[in-house]
Amino acid sequence: MIIDDFLTPDVLLPALSRFWDYSSRKIESLKDNYDYSRGAPVITVNGSYSSRRWTDWTWGFVFGSSLLQFEATGNVSFLESARKDIDIHMGNYLTHSGVHDHGFNVISTFGNLRRLIAEGKIEEGEGEIKYLETALRCSGASQASRWTPIDESGGYIASFNGPHSLFADTIRTLRSLAAAHSLGHTLLGENDAHISLFHRLVYHAETTAEFSVYYGEGRDIYDCRGRVAHESLFNTRDGNYRCPNSQQGYSGFTTWTRGLAWIIAGYPELLEYLETVPEEDYPEGKSPEYVKAFMLKAARAAADFYIANTPTDGIPYWDTGAPGLLQMGDYLNCPADPFNSYEPVDSSASAIAVQGLMRLGRYLEKYSETADAGRRYFQAGLTALKTMLEEPYLSTDDKHQGLLLHTVYHRPNGWDNIQKGADIPYGEACMWGDYHIREAALYVQKIARGERDYQFFTGLQNGITE
Repeated sequence: MIIDDFLTPDVLLPALSRFWDYSSRKIESLKDNYDYSRGAPVITVNGSYSSRRWTDWTWGFVFGSSLLQFEATGNVSFLESARKDIDIHMGNYLTHSGVHDHGFNVISTFGNLRRLIAEGKIEEGEGEIKYLETALRCSGASQASRWTPIDESGGYIASFNGPHSLFADTIRTLRSLAAAHSLGHTLLGENDAHISLFHRLVYHAETTAEFSVYYGEGRDIYDCRGRVAHESLFNTRDGNYRCPNSQQGYSGFTTWTRGLAWIIAGYPELLEYLETVPEEDYPEGKSPEYVKAFMLKAARAAADFYIANTPTDGIPYWDTGAPGLLQMGDYLNCPADPFNSYEPVDSSASAIAVQGLMRLGRYLEKYSETADAGRRYFQAGLTALKTMLEEPYLSTDDKHQGLLLHTVYHRPNGWDNIQKGADIPYGEACMWGDYHIREAALYVQKIARGERDYQFFTGLQNGITE
């Protein structure tokens, strides 16, 4: 991609104001017209949100979007609506033991509410802090209980595919373990064994860095630095790693760009969080320096791969090895074309990645010996965000319920709507894309206004508002 080195957050403020105006209309349209009894809205079909029952993993993005809209604009109606919906619809999810996405659903809702109280943006309702913190504790423990050991101490949180499966996506759901740990929670196991949620966070992050991310070190003949495998498979009998795989990408030996984006978003956010964790909390033999080093190595490798394998405007195609890309000529040296006849773009991957790129940049600027070490990453994220704040990615049609257009859910399964006369999916939105573009927009808006950074763990340390 081509990075705009001169773009600054304040330059985007007019575009962000326009963005939030369209965002409010999309939220209101969904609220007024979607039947929640159908299950969580997942993707649009001809502009209208529909469910796609795999799991109800997108409720948090629905109600979390209203909280972000309130925070960005001050419109209290979105806060009131979110509080009501979270209370009605999210309770059972707190102890859901069959999924790997608590960090998506619960941090986006209960976590955002707790953060807003901590930052003084909203007043606490009667008993609300205790209620929210109990929810975060339950969620973190439930997520950590999906544990597959691979050696004496290491292991990973298994995906919903089963105990043999590690997803790259789960790196961002570690926020649920982080939040619960910061509130002082411990998972109790057999014989009242006390299991540190932070230890499991570290072990999962280490396993993901070792097996999901490639570093160009000769692991296999497709080992390209920064490549990411969506799924890593293990022998659950002896803990041995078996092979890379992909559920939603083209293959285990290509890079599904949304999986890449989860890695880019997940590690920098965890690096920020580690700055709040005392050294005595770390697992034996895993020093803070060691943990930060492997997280930073994974984050930078994935970020560099994204920049090198994305078209000039910062919007990637759905998989860097998708076969139709061979028909598209020098596709990396021009803007992405969502209307081509060969392979779809996935703007939701960009919406997730840009926040990670900017966080990585700011982390390096703060903690690296070289003052400008992170500038390239921050500017890359800002450049791609600018693209998404404009047409054809920003949805300006009030008849379309989606906010961010040209997203892909599950290309191999054919779950994405293909409009009449088209060869590939385009023009549709997804709930995670809409949520994450809002989150990225809020992140940049707060920077531009000189406000406190948007961080999920604000005010969670031992349950004390800072």
